[in-house]
Amino acid sequence: MTRLSANSFGCFPTQDSGRYGEFAASPCRRVAASALALAFLLASACARTDRKTIAVVPKATSHLFWVSVQAGAVAAGRDLKVDVLWNGPSSETDYARQVQIVDSMIARQVDGIAVAAQDRTTLNASLDRAAAAHIPVTVFDSGVDSTNYLTYLATNNYQGGQMAARKLAALVNGKGKVAMLMHAPGSKSTMDREAGFEDVMRKEFPAIEIAARQYSMSERSKAMAAVENFLTAQPELAGVFASAEPGSVGSALALKARGFAGKVKLVAFDASEDLVQDLRDGSIDALVAQDPFRMGYQAVKTLVDKLRGIDPPKVIDLSATVITKGDLERPEIKALLFPDVKKYLN
Repeated sequence: MTRLSANSFGCFPTQDSGRYGEFAASPCRRVAASALALAFLLASACARTDRKTIAVVPKATSHLFWVSVQAGAVAAGRDLKVDVLWNGPSSETDYARQVQIVDSMIARQVDGIAVAAQDRTTLNASLDRAAAAHIPVTVFDSGVDSTNYLTYLATNNYQGGQMAARKLAALVNGKGKVAMLMHAPGSKSTMDREAGFEDVMRKEFPAIEIAARQYSMSERSKAMAAVENFLTAQPELAGVFASAEPGSVGSALALKARGFAGKVKLVAFDASEDLVQDLRDGSIDALVAQDPFRMGYQAVKTLVDKLRGIDPPKVIDLSATVITKGDLERPEIKALLFPDVKKYLN
């Protein structure tokens, strides 16, 4: 390999250069400056290439719960110096679209994927493809039947359903008829909540009958119609449990529309500004709240840890919190219910 020196560019005068040597130095300075600029650009490109990209795929982007998840993921990206790529279906029941998004992230060769599975089986083949491409995957919020993932991070949903059952049982004095507004078939997180609710009612409160149940299919309008049907078919209905945000909102709307707010007790899962307001005015008696901001943050963090040589636990449980009207002014409850999403999202 030929070694280049300053003289290779005619940078320094020689014996024969005479008075022209001073002019030869000027091109040298230009060449040196160009070389330094090129080195700087190459170094910058390498730095950009080294920055990792984490894809975060929620069940949907339309509900406020997912906005808080996104804010948490973006916060983690800023703190941990990684790029967060956020993309999800518009509806929680658009299974094909979620598969398409996850597969596109695999094809793009992102450094890690965090996904909230809409259905417990639909993404299994995508998880296999990610593993074959050596892309770590954290499953968050709602689980899958596959074990081909790095970490499962979620609220302990079965426990959350148990908490909801005990709270509703206390509100109806341990007896009477209640209804369960379920979310959607195949959604593991809400199925676990519903199972926890049913198990506690059956084992601990035999005087309470679950007299009606129906799916909202993640739509407020369907939830409202279902609860109105409950009220018509069960005139002695004492309470309702709604297992997810869309059903919770629809349930409150139905009780207010039919004049049963505060009379038929409502325990709702998840929290949003509308649901908190319904708790304040008595349309909802208790909320079982998750921490979506923390969930989004931790989902990204588990992947960054893995990329940096730290193996996260296979399962990470996040506890839910039961909130009543009297809790709303507590500082820790305010921080849980109203994370500063505007700080992280434009």
